[in-house]
Amino acid sequence: MSKPPPKPAKPGQVKVFRALFTFDPRTPDELYFEEGDILYISDTSDTNWWKGTCRGRTGLIPSNYVAEQAESIDNPMHEAAKRGNLSWLRECVENKVGINGLDKAGNTALYWGCHGGHKDVVELLLSQPNVELNQQNKLGDTPLHAAAWKGYSDIVEMLLNKNARTDVRNNENKLALEMATNAQCASLLKRKQGSTHSSDGSVSQ
Repeated sequence: MSKPPPKPAKPGQVKVFRALFTFDPRTPDELYFEEGDILYISDTSDTNWWKGTCRGRTGLIPSNYVAEQAESIDNPMHEAAKRGNLSWLRECVENKVGINGLDKAGNTALYWGCHGGHKDVVELLLSQPNVELNQQNKLGDTPLHAAAWKGYSDIVEMLLNKNARTDVRNNENKLALEMATNAQCASLLKRKQGSTHSSDGSVSQ
């Protein structure tokens, strides 16, 4: 029996590198890239040749070249979200970089988008079907906590429209509502909590 073909890398297993030097291919199968280009490695099953994508083109890259001549980017989605770099974020999504990956502090890319007030970044992340809205970081904060604390009412509203939970408490036992730094954020959160938690029998407005 012949061996089955290697399984494609699952989302989240794509490795991302920044090329330190230009690579000139010697065969049509090899991928040309320049110094500073971002490489998305989707298949490392062959020890000598890795399958990668750069600027929308896919081809083979010598694995030793990547190991020696490229630097690994551990959390590209987070970096893009933190900087508000929408085109890089879109490229990460298209290359199936894991959308809910956590950085060292336990933050998702969505958290950083909300923390930085990058509305277009948040919009793109929220449009992904499997995005995790309520992931808590090591401090217990969710993206909603971050948006409320930073006072970004438009982002608070976007999260609430996607049914982000308002009842999650962080490590200091605080709800997003208790961290809201402006009246508009607080009002949105109160209204949402009122409509979902009217436990005293009153009719919520």
